[in-house]
Amino acid sequence: MQLTRKERWRLAFEAVVTAGIIFLCYFAVYEIFRWFVVTFQEIFDEFWFFGNVAEDIGNQELWGLTPLVFLFLTLIAGVAIYWRLKRRYRQYELKHIIRELHYIAQGNYDHRIRGSYSGDIGKVVESIHVLVDSTVEAMEEERRIEQSKDELITNVSHDIRTPLTSIIGYLGLIEENRYGSEEQAKKYVHTAYEKAKQMKVLVDDLFEYTTVRQTAAPLEYVTFDMVQLLEQVAIDFELEAQKKGRDIQISSSVKQIMMRADTEKIVRVFHNLLSNALKYGKGGTLILIEVQKEGGNVSVSVKNNGETLPKEAIEQLFERFYRAEASRSQETAGTGLGLAIAQSIVELHHGSITARVEAGWTVFDVVLPLDNDF
Repeated sequence: MQLTRKERWRLAFEAVVTAGIIFLCYFAVYEIFRWFVVTFQEIFDEFWFFGNVAEDIGNQELWGLTPLVFLFLTLIAGVAIYWRLKRRYRQYELKHIIRELHYIAQGNYDHRIRGSYSGDIGKVVESIHVLVDSTVEAMEEERRIEQSKDELITNVSHDIRTPLTSIIGYLGLIEENRYGSEEQAKKYVHTAYEKAKQMKVLVDDLFEYTTVRQTAAPLEYVTFDMVQLLEQVAIDFELEAQKKGRDIQISSSVKQIMMRADTEKIVRVFHNLLSNALKYGKGGTLILIEVQKEGGNVSVSVKNNGETLPKEAIEQLFERFYRAEASRSQETAGTGLGLAIAQSIVELHHGSITARVEAGWTVFDVVLPLDNDF
């Protein structure tokens, strides 16, 4: 730490004052000792090992001491002065740190306490920097959450407004008897019903997302066969896949992989992944699900050979409310919460989910522990 000129002058003045006080203490102690020796000289004379010391001390002043004794006293004085100045220097360091902390507290979170510090003060300064970094990171995360909430309002408002407008429009025609025939009225009702189902999907996604994002979300663990579960999920999507000219295949290294997890939520994970593959894998013909046992984990890869996503999209797939198809058309309608929900469910099971593009395939890798008794 760089001392100011005022602080240096104060240290120099304190060194002089401390040296003067020490000299006065030496002088007082020596004079008291001389008075004691002179006053009670007969007592000292009785001890042979004092010799003529009593007489010598009585006739000698402090500055007349031998060089060795004088050097010893000077050394003690130097140590005392150094200790005193060291304490004062530490006080200046603390004042400097407090001033820097007040400056940071005013909102200058990118500022760091200047100077080099050692010992405990150095550890304190380092801890302060870590605390400030953590605070800044928490503030940035709070800003990202607020931004996500704003995006949620914008996206959901857009996705709900379109079907809601259609529902109000068609039901308004029926309410005002503006239809040509009963069959036309049924067509209006059917269209409004389909739009209402779209809105229900959006609301269900939002409810599911808020539920699985809670760290204390209850999980109902059961023992099941992962291979059989994936086969059942594939069957559920078989008809939709055929309509889009896709084939869903399952490849497993073993016939059976027993594990413990919440089957309802695990089904939701692979439901979202397959739905995502069918919705966005344009031009693809095959969705391949590869499952294998790796130590204490089960690894499942969901691959599709449709149109691959750019690198920047891969990096953002699991972000809240992100959609690779930016136009938000009704063909791919949704809140963009499907993969975020899948990630939250996997993390609740202490697993991981990642996305990558490999040799023309878009691949989602899910790794789950076989035993979830935590």
